[in-house]
Amino acid sequence: MCRFLWLSAGSPVRTSDLQLQFWMQTGRPLVEVVRLGQVSYKEGLRLQQAYVDRHRSGPAHALLLCQHSPVYTTGIRNKPYPAPLLDRLRLLGADVHRTNRGGLITFHGPGQLVCYPVLHLGGFRKSVRWYVGQLEKTVISLCSRLGVEAATSPHTGVWVGDNKICAIGIHCGRYVTSHGLALNCNTDLSWFGHIVPCGIEGKGVTSLSRELQRDVSVEETIPHLLDAFREQFSCQLTEGETPEPQQNSGLSSA
Repeated sequence: MCRFLWLSAGSPVRTSDLQLQFWMQTGRPLVEVVRLGQVSYKEGLRLQQAYVDRHRSGPAHALLLCQHSPVYTTGIRNKPYPAPLLDRLRLLGADVHRTNRGGLITFHGPGQLVCYPVLHLGGFRKSVRWYVGQLEKTVISLCSRLGVEAATSPHTGVWVGDNKICAIGIHCGRYVTSHGLALNCNTDLSWFGHIVPCGIEGKGVTSLSRELQRDVSVEETIPHLLDAFREQFSCQLTEGETPEPQQNSGLSSA
């Protein structure tokens, strides 16, 4: 089990010595699983950055798992989304945030399993294309374990027919990854009806619950995700401690 130190502001102190030692002994990366529960998107961004910063001192791979309060997020694009569109989304009761991940606009909310791998690809494979492919394979394997036949398509993400079940949007700086994937478990899919998800016209969205015709919770799904991630990334997982939330992190919304 990893040992953690926590600063007064709730930021994690590095555990790179343990991870480096494990890698030297086994040849496999050690990844900490951090269960955040339901957090605001703003808090999720703050925690991601705290874990990204740990990599300055050595390998500090982490897998952050959470659900978000209703929020629409926009990715990198040449021009900002029209302000009236963003205002209409806020009137629905959701937050709106601009991010530095790839991809266009999408929705996050309760019932959606959000996974933020904060990995240094030097400990895996220094290829962003490989990394995205492994995330897709992880979700396809997870779906298969639950009895859902999913696949990739020319569009990023994981699909069941013409309906996206999992969105993938990442950021990678100096081979350290952030952002990640959002898998619809028992999400209220009506939120997606107010946008063109990921900017892809003529496609729909679905969830594990819709495909299996029963309620599939985030809690039921997490063990399957961890097993699939361990297999696809050839790593060992260990439970990390949950950081204390910090209010008023000061990150701006779109």
